[in-house]
Amino acid sequence: MSEMRVVGIRVEQPQNQPVLLLREVDGERYLPIWIGQNEATAIALEQQGVEPARPLTHDLIKNLLDAFGHALLEVRIVDLQEGTFFADLVFDGDMRVSCRPSDAVAVALRIGAPVFVDEAVLTEAGLVMPDEREDEVEKFKEFLDNISPDDFKATDG
Repeated sequence: MSEMRVVGIRVEQPQNQPVLLLREVDGERYLPIWIGQNEATAIALEQQGVEPARPLTHDLIKNLLDAFGHALLEVRIVDLQEGTFFADLVFDGDMRVSCRPSDAVAVALRIGAPVFVDEAVLTEAGLVMPDEREDEVEKFKEFLDNISPDDFKATDG
């Protein structure tokens, strides 16, 4: 199992399909998971610190766990079958509840529980992508290598 951090929600164009993007805490792999619009909104709102006037479904789950005195210890994304990801909520007493990864992550963010992905799932669906910041630095270095003082001369416009 690899611990992951939630990078955020991206929208794949042209289908306008939300993608939950996770990244290994101690590694370079990313895990994109296509999710529904409602779950994407719930995750994005929590990441942005927006508190809705009324509890959303994932807030309700957190409130129920608090009321019943149970602790969500972690979320595990445990399987990938025919393009569908499967997750488990792991509670105190080693109680597990199967759910969609998007719902699991939405609840984990509200509770502060860690998210883990099974190594077999990461091997099958994980991606190594260039770090966006490094990519920008490389583009800037390339620009500097190819620029000359003549490029800055004023022109009559």
